[in-house]
Amino acid sequence: MTTKHTGILMELQYLAPIQYYSKFILYPTIWIEQWEHYRKGSFRNRFHVGTAQGPLALSIPLLKGKNEQMPITEVQIANRVPWQKIHWRSIRTAYGKAPFFEFYAAELIKFYQKRYDFLFSFSWQLQTFVLEALGLTTKVQKTEEYYEQLPDQQLDFRNKIRPKTYNVPQDPLFQPYPYTQLFEEKQGFLVNLSILDLVFCTGPEARNYLERSIAL
Repeated sequence: MTTKHTGILMELQYLAPIQYYSKFILYPTIWIEQWEHYRKGSFRNRFHVGTAQGPLALSIPLLKGKNEQMPITEVQIANRVPWQKIHWRSIRTAYGKAPFFEFYAAELIKFYQKRYDFLFSFSWQLQTFVLEALGLTTKVQKTEEYYEQLPDQQLDFRNKIRPKTYNVPQDPLFQPYPYTQLFEEKQGFLVNLSILDLVFCTGPEARNYLERSIAL
């Protein structure tokens, strides 16, 4: 699978949708933007799990302030809210009966037992777990400076995957490939949920499903 681009630039997301991780197969180099300013209403601090009632959004609470004007690496988590317990309980409720939940749970829960003060640091470390679960060895690098425009060989995909449009992705290189979900009989197939949904439902086959979701 090849494109005319040798790399892609994206913001760091929290347990991002399947579409996001399909790019880790399609491009040899992933650049993660670390010089941007935080934007509200994004997947930087939220993700969607599948439940019997449909998609459920889980968000990391942030310290109040002008987050929109803060460098992303300086955005702090509001740990006075027990968000880690809430998120882990919701993940376990949603996927406790998934075929591969127990296989990955012991490693994932560690991220909900350790205190993290900065959003970027937490999501960066959590992404390591995701890539290992997917069996991906893609080269992932943080940007060294902020670029308004990128060289032609690099694709700017910052802010292209957003909560308002994730389930109807406008992306010619992504075609959601169905897999068996826990609540499919009741909800139908829920498109482009967090990568956790794919990992817990398909396990070692998750990478194959990602490859099948790429439209070239």
